[in-house]
Amino acid sequence: MGLLIEVAPGFYNARGKWKAGGVLEFGTQMSIVKLDSGMFIVIDSIEVSVELKNEIDMLTAYGSKIEAVMGVHPFHTMHFDAFYRLYPNALYIGTPRHLRIVRSVPWTGDFTNCKWRNFWSPEIEMRIPEGSEFEFPVPERTNHFSSVFFYHRASRTLHVDDTIMYFETLPLIVRLIYSKNSMVFHLSIKGPGLLHTPEAPMQFRDWLMAIIADWDFDNMCTAHTGNKIGGAKDMLLKLVTSSEKMFKKLSKMKTKPYDPEKYKDEFSLENNECG
Repeated sequence: MGLLIEVAPGFYNARGKWKAGGVLEFGTQMSIVKLDSGMFIVIDSIEVSVELKNEIDMLTAYGSKIEAVMGVHPFHTMHFDAFYRLYPNALYIGTPRHLRIVRSVPWTGDFTNCKWRNFWSPEIEMRIPEGSEFEFPVPERTNHFSSVFFYHRASRTLHVDDTIMYFETLPLIVRLIYSKNSMVFHLSIKGPGLLHTPEAPMQFRDWLMAIIADWDFDNMCTAHTGNKIGGAKDMLLKLVTSSEKMFKKLSKMKTKPYDPEKYKDEFSLENNECG
């Protein structure tokens, strides 16, 4: 296969295009996971070229083995309509925002219902970050922090959208801020990404430490901008522990309660997508 990268046995990842502000190429992603049953789960969607469709069809028997298609990040919505037209027979499960934005897809459910987070357990594990707003992330232009973390036990691979970013390659201007092969939190962690309570930063930190303790992952596929193959768990642990001062500082800053009324006019705006 060419566009579908086999990250580990049973876990495939394809890279898509997305430019921040229409200028800087940060990329996006889609993953395909093979279940023990021989069926497949698709996580996220990207633009499907003829070549990529041929590879998906070869892998999934022309889509007949796609059991479910999942939208795990509230703002990665751009390609679900087209993907559904190609593969309409799977279960489609998304975030609440997917259900609000992509009305052309007959969604089966959303991930606020623990039924869908646990449906494929223990083969597949899914969790939503604590300390962050998942259902109505606002302001929509900047709060792209929270997403469902998807863990495939057999391949020891974690699929994460914007919450965690791994820079495999970098646009030239971004090299002024980050180095190649670095793992960072989404920038909105220092803005609206975490809830406006003193507890939220530590809730998120503790939630991540539980992920690290509970899931034996070695690989991480991130939407922006690449995949960390091997050593991902150690790298995430280092990121969390080295960010302790930041978490404490954010706790002191976040003394005002979250006020959704302030941003009520910013719900479900369609021009804020990032994949």
